[in-house]
Amino acid sequence: MRDHERFTDDRTETGIDRPDAADGATAADRERESGPRDRREEVPDWDDEYVDRVSTRLMYNYDLEKDYDVGNERFTLYGRMDIVNRKHFLHPSISIAEHESTEHLFVTHVPRVDDRTLDRYLDLGRELADEWIEPDEEHFCTEFTFVLLAPSIPEAVRSRVTRFAERTLLSYGYHGHYELNVVVVTPEREEAVASENADVATAFRLWEPIEREEPGVLELIARRLQL
Repeated sequence: MRDHERFTDDRTETGIDRPDAADGATAADRERESGPRDRREEVPDWDDEYVDRVSTRLMYNYDLEKDYDVGNERFTLYGRMDIVNRKHFLHPSISIAEHESTEHLFVTHVPRVDDRTLDRYLDLGRELADEWIEPDEEHFCTEFTFVLLAPSIPEAVRSRVTRFAERTLLSYGYHGHYELNVVVVTPEREEAVASENADVATAFRLWEPIEREEPGVLELIARRLQL
């Protein structure tokens, strides 16, 4: 697995949209012209039109991998997003706090979804939490989000997923916590159901446009972390 890019909420002048003296273009304009094309070259081809389209929504916030094996499961898509929140005192060189948050995203096709299916992936999430998380004072949150692509969503599953929320404190919260999230999608029927904190579900609703005035994935996470 390659080294993953870290996102930080530190703000520098290079990230500010300001017109270029020569051509009047902003930094965001130049990034739209060159950045997306370069980023696409790093993203795998999934040979699956739906997953390919979803990946174009995810690729700017997540590092993506194809055919990812973990435990006894293989996932069509795996994504990882890291966020580092730093608090400074008087000057950026004086850091008084640093909190790390990570989301692991797992996407797979399943022939059907029921309680047994949900329990299987939730148990995997708990196992990975034990294996992957290194509890310390800088760890704030690790999320494990499972997206199941299924032919249909039974009413019992819809009800359970909608009500599902699981957060586990580490060392009574002193070392942060981890969360489990679930999303079930039926692309052909254009239906999706997601647990309360599964903000990434928006990327899987291809039949719904992502409005520009709506907060992006990073903004939603920042809001939840109260950064």
